[in-house]
Amino acid sequence: MRELQHPRSVAGVAFSPDGARIAVARYGGITVHDLAGASAPAELEWKGIYTGLTYAPDGRFLLAFMQDAVLHGWRLPENGQPARHFRMTGYAARIRDWSWSADGRWLATSGAQAAIVWPFDGADGPMGRTALELGAPRGEVAVSAVACHPALPLVAIGYGDGALALASIDDPLEESTLRESGRAAVSTVSGHNGGLQLAFGTEAGECGVLDVPR
Repeated sequence: MRELQHPRSVAGVAFSPDGARIAVARYGGITVHDLAGASAPAELEWKGIYTGLTYAPDGRFLLAFMQDAVLHGWRLPENGQPARHFRMTGYAARIRDWSWSADGRWLATSGAQAAIVWPFDGADGPMGRTALELGAPRGEVAVSAVACHPALPLVAIGYGDGALALASIDDPLEESTLRESGRAAVSTVSGHNGGLQLAFGTEAGECGVLDVPR
């Protein structure tokens, strides 16, 4: 076993897609370790309290979810170029859930009255670009959970009132309601059977499986 020591408590970890590195979130920034031990850890500094980490599927970006209503990201060093950091804003509450699209080009997130979906298909990802907003607003109710379809450009969206919807990344106006409402906020959603079914759970202990419209 190899232990990696840090001066402050660890708030999140994430392996790079190739498994060669591990990113560790601690107060004030991220430490990225080379698991082969061939180089010194890389330090990505940004003050704040972190709640989660995720790498982009192609390994070019590292995203940190903050205690505040913001997402902070880094374009990781490549071809001798240093890391570049950026902020992703527009949230009303802390981001508690996120999901990458099947092709790795989009990151869907909770934390607003719509699902906020950021583009990662270009050389600089979301830098200087606008996010999509999926899901018809439900008054002041916020999106509480998201899950991208395992094969299609679709996002399952759970809401604070227990409702569930399915929206299209290709056509943000295209949406299907899967569940009108419930007793409490949707806390988790997950696809099954190649995306033909959707499992969900709520903060009130409800749980169910829904068929996804073809």
